[in-house]
Amino acid sequence: MGDQIQFIVEKLNQEPFRKNYNLISFDSLESLQLLQLLSDVLGEIDSKHAVDIREELPEQTAKRMLNLLGILKYKPPGTLSDLSAFRQGLVTGSKTVIHPVLHWLLQRTSELRTRAYLARFLVKLEVPTEFLQDDTVADFNKQYEELMEAFKNLHKEHEQLKISGLSTAEIRRDISTMEEEKDQLAKRVERLKKRVETVQNHQRMLEIARQLRLEKEREESLAQQKQEQKSQLFHAEQKLQRAQVQLKEMKHMVADSKPDSLMKKLEEEMNFNSYLATEKIPREMESKKTSVYFLQKVVAEPAMTQADLTALESERDEVNAEINQLIEKRMIKYEPTDSKFSMYRQQASIISRKKEAKAEELQAAKEEMSSLERQMEQKSNQAHELEGSEVLTEDEFKQYVSKLRSKSAFYKKKRLEMAEITAECGILQRTEELLRQRHEAVQQQLQAIEEKKGISGYSYTQEELERVSAVKSEMDEVKGQTLDNMSEMVKKLNAMVGEKKASLAPVIKELRQLRQNCQELTQEYEEKKIQYDSCAAGLETNRSALEQEVKGLLEECAQEESNYHYINCMKRNLEIQLQRAKEELKAYMSPDPQERRRAVREQYTRIILEQENLGKKLREKQKVVRESHGPNMKQMKMWQDFEQLMECKRECFLKQQNQAAIGQIIQEGGKDRLVL
Repeated sequence: MGDQIQFIVEKLNQEPFRKNYNLISFDSLESLQLLQLLSDVLGEIDSKHAVDIREELPEQTAKRMLNLLGILKYKPPGTLSDLSAFRQGLVTGSKTVIHPVLHWLLQRTSELRTRAYLARFLVKLEVPTEFLQDDTVADFNKQYEELMEAFKNLHKEHEQLKISGLSTAEIRRDISTMEEEKDQLAKRVERLKKRVETVQNHQRMLEIARQLRLEKEREESLAQQKQEQKSQLFHAEQKLQRAQVQLKEMKHMVADSKPDSLMKKLEEEMNFNSYLATEKIPREMESKKTSVYFLQKVVAEPAMTQADLTALESERDEVNAEINQLIEKRMIKYEPTDSKFSMYRQQASIISRKKEAKAEELQAAKEEMSSLERQMEQKSNQAHELEGSEVLTEDEFKQYVSKLRSKSAFYKKKRLEMAEITAECGILQRTEELLRQRHEAVQQQLQAIEEKKGISGYSYTQEELERVSAVKSEMDEVKGQTLDNMSEMVKKLNAMVGEKKASLAPVIKELRQLRQNCQELTQEYEEKKIQYDSCAAGLETNRSALEQEVKGLLEECAQEESNYHYINCMKRNLEIQLQRAKEELKAYMSPDPQERRRAVREQYTRIILEQENLGKKLREKQKVVRESHGPNMKQMKMWQDFEQLMECKRECFLKQQNQAAIGQIIQEGGKDRLVL
């Protein structure tokens, strides 16, 4: 209870209540203050209940709170008698009733706020059946139920959108960013348009670029269609391969078997299936049914204690012992014919058990084979998804091995050739190095001879001249080829331009016709738009008038409905009062004195007599008190004076004792001085 009160105080001190309570101040609240606090909490959940309870009657307050608590599905603890005590405690503002209600409300405020909001629209208004006989009322009731269902669906969609994480702030942010991007793109398009307008024939180029974009989009769509058709073709090829494999297996089975063997296999399969359908499966179903029956019987029985279990175990042991005794007696009384029959029965039972075991093994093998086939198909599909190849059959694997062997032989041969070429390359590199060394030695000798003759650098100059002349001749050839290529390119461009002009001429004619059609359609569109706007404005005015009319009818319906409920309540009150009056008249006119005593008139008469007698007694007592008031007051005054006198004597006695004690202390002090 202390934790409960502490939780309530913490919640009330927070937003939106801000009561600034502590445990002592909250516990010291009176019943009226507790009821007002409960009304404030309910008003936070539903704004219609934010009222001052001093402005309404206690019965209205209790009825309003009980109605809202019933809508919020609050379950007070206890039985029916406790429920009546709960209502009484809610009326009187009992702490034992209001504290649990506050704790329950403050624990789940947001959830209860949603529930109260929904109850405002989903609490169904019960219409009596005699009023539903009217077609208008029935139509309104049906429309009311349809609107309620529509509201439920809209609320569910709203909650789902809340949970999905799409908030209005994020959507507005996205819209603002998209608008900024749109403005940037518009500015960029404007800049590009200004830049393009300076170019000659920009309209034609734009048209060609538009056609190019359309063709590219068409190319992308065609590529996508091609990819889809390739995937469809791949799946079809897979199906074809599976069908071919099945066909090959069937052909192999047909080639290896004869009609007699096929018939024999079919008969064996038919016998196996008939055995499963007539013997095995019905027996299993029967055993399952019996086990289910026993399990249901066990579930239906009450919970068993350890004593019940021990009793059942002892009963089971007794039954088993009795069964064993009966078996022994039967074995003692066996005759030879019975022993033969028992041997045959044992053999038949052994054979039937073996048959069942083999059937189960066969069924398990078939299930395993089907599961393995499914796994193989899944693995093959996964391999195709990973761009792998199909699982090879035995013949395809042999062909693959033979190809691999031929490729490996070819690889070995090429590797030997590469080794020979590598060796020859090493020899040639060594030869090149030797020749380079000889060339350097010859060049040094030539330079030494040129220095001796006084013409140093002659050989180098000669080589440079030869190299420059070779480069010049190459450049001349390149220039000639370039000029030829440029002239050919110009011719090709001129030819392409002519072809494009010829091909675009009919397109331009069609474009002119399309422009005229576009202008005509634009004019027609403007006319139709004007007609549509006028028609829409008329329909809008009619719709607003109809909405006003419907609103007025709905208000009138609500008013009539409230009048109906008020009249119905008044009728019920009058019926109850009339019934009470009839019962009172019947009891009053009854000749039976016991029945007459039960009448309200007799009861009130008896109560009035009792009150009159009580009043007489009180008046007599008042008279006695008035007569004895003066002497009693005089006696009380005498006692007060006596008390003051005794108090004065007590004070004098205490003072005398204090003075005697002080004189004794002074005398003892004088004696001590004399001794010293």
